[in-house]
Amino acid sequence: MSLPTTGRQYSFPELGSYNNLVVQDVPVAAPKANEVLVKTHAVSLQFRDLLVASGAYANSQAFPPNLVPCSDMAGEVVAVGEDVKQWKRGDRVSANFLLDKIYEEHNADIIASALGGARHGVLTEYRCFPAHSLVVIPDHLSYEEASTLPCAALTAYNALLSGFEPLKAGDTVLVQGTGGVSIFALQFAVASGATVIATSSSDEKLSVASKLGAKHVINYKKTPDWDEEVLKLTNGLGVDRVLEVAGNSTLQRSLNSVKISGSVDLIGALGGRVNVPPVDVVGPSVYKGLKIRGIFIGSVKQFKSMNKLLSGNIETTRPIIDKVFPFEEAKAAFAYLESQGHVGKVVIKVNE
Repeated sequence: MSLPTTGRQYSFPELGSYNNLVVQDVPVAAPKANEVLVKTHAVSLQFRDLLVASGAYANSQAFPPNLVPCSDMAGEVVAVGEDVKQWKRGDRVSANFLLDKIYEEHNADIIASALGGARHGVLTEYRCFPAHSLVVIPDHLSYEEASTLPCAALTAYNALLSGFEPLKAGDTVLVQGTGGVSIFALQFAVASGATVIATSSSDEKLSVASKLGAKHVINYKKTPDWDEEVLKLTNGLGVDRVLEVAGNSTLQRSLNSVKISGSVDLIGALGGRVNVPPVDVVGPSVYKGLKIRGIFIGSVKQFKSMNKLLSGNIETTRPIIDKVFPFEEAKAAFAYLESQGHVGKVVIKVNE
């Protein structure tokens, strides 16, 4: 079967807004000796994609011109380079967010392999990937579901199950909000036998969290001192783990909520970086003997391990997709993500 010669692709002639996105037909490159050509079926969005689009993401001045956005995809192998032995036509795959992060350690060169930023991303019908950057997606997942794994799921897995001390049954976990990372963290914690406390500003979203297995939910609009509520729910001890996705805007309360010798995983800054209160990290960290760890996605090795967890807990860990947009409505998908009305993930269907 002959390869396609052209495919549709989104790119940014200039950063500043997702409304600057343009779609055009581009040539499809044949894979090099150690590459795999993949037909993209689905792309999921994350908060980082909004930052990249606005030009607010770190080192955006160093991004390649006419940047192709987005990092999270699932697709089908359509051709392999002459030196590639581990992949064949028809394999269902996802690419790791950091193309060259095979194991847990990373360096500046590996960070520079990030899709949808330092490297062109995946909002395109066809793309070549290094053979080492791909993983097989679980058989029970659709392409749309599998597209949610590279960032949101793997970040949650890295935080809870591949850190200083893997989560265990009986632990208590605090998750913030109902975005992609937090929902996956909730699901992985439930699958591990842990107790989950979830926060959100929406009772409707908290209802979803409860259905997914959260034992306790807190509306932080109605209970602004939610850290005090966490302590009440844990008999004054605090939780074993906190997944901090909002950043400095909530970090002080997270530090208050975690128990002595507990862990805080720093994942994002959804609460913004401007006009946020100062945080005393040193005091409570030293006094409580806390383990604080920054989480930057995960490795190919972790991705493969996570997929075993997904396949062994099919219903508990099935990805939650809020809405799927057609490829032609990519800008609408970005706008919907920006509205923060979603629970779980927002996905763009690229190819049938």
